[in-house]
Amino acid sequence: MHADVEPFDTGMLERPDGNRIHWETSGNPTGRPALFLHGGPGSGLGSGGYRRRFDPDRYLIVGFDQRGCGRSTPWAIDDLDALDTNTTQALIADIEALRESLGIEAWLVHGISWGSTLALAYALAHPERVTEIVLVAVTTGAQREIDWITEGVGAVFPEAWARLAAGVEPGRRVVEHHAERLRDPDPAVRRSAAERWDEWESTHVSLDPAWRPGPRHPDDRQRQNFATLVTHYWAADCFLGADEVLERAGELAGIPGVLVHGRRDISGPAVTPWLLHRAWPGSRLEIVEEEGHGGPVEIRIAQEAIDGFASGAATTVR
Repeated sequence: MHADVEPFDTGMLERPDGNRIHWETSGNPTGRPALFLHGGPGSGLGSGGYRRRFDPDRYLIVGFDQRGCGRSTPWAIDDLDALDTNTTQALIADIEALRESLGIEAWLVHGISWGSTLALAYALAHPERVTEIVLVAVTTGAQREIDWITEGVGAVFPEAWARLAAGVEPGRRVVEHHAERLRDPDPAVRRSAAERWDEWESTHVSLDPAWRPGPRHPDDRQRQNFATLVTHYWAADCFLGADEVLERAGELAGIPGVLVHGRRDISGPAVTPWLLHRAWPGSRLEIVEEEGHGGPVEIRIAQEAIDGFASGAATTVR
């Protein structure tokens, strides 16, 4: 990993709908622009460890907390009436507004987990603004991926899934049930739904031997905010067509891409990056046999890819 650097500038991007988007820049102010997209939806930038994946001498590193989470305001749980305005299309517009405000022509885009779906959707909407793409724990937001992570993977974790699905009406998607409960007027209902969702997230995320299940968000507000945003997006199939990203992946031809994924990522099977790689001319797929959802080897491979793009090294298509 590269040296740990602090942002040299931060700010709040004012959006017309009342959202204020927190952003930060670090590294070389005149370096190659690179954008990091965090996971979730709703995880936020956290402590900023993502910055260590970029050479601070070569890159102008840009990160932002997606609307409704992190240091952006308001949080989703603080303005539930406006939650329907929080969509993938709104996030893409936020990214473009941030790019324009920073005076950046085009940038490398690096995303992890949900951030990889957002990176792909952004690149499809604005391919002229993306120089390269590096993804870890690859997702595309397809309906089948959401159905797997909320329903199908219950075959592997039946005890936890039975607790999650308790009380759900027959024939209704579990994620829709929880999305509704997380917008209930009763705070106790919202709190209970968030706790059940947090347990499920912790259970299914990985079969990596190093993974230890436990509360993912010990803080009550963070737990509720994360669960609210995740279920909001997943119940709407990420506001994308049933398989829109994969169907349009050929449009990414000409944009170099590196896809890094763990074989033991049970919540996001390796078939997703494999299908994306096959549909995306010029992409490179790296499967890490021993890891699950975004392990250290995956991060190292992503960092090496980012370094390679800075040095002009060609990627190998596999």
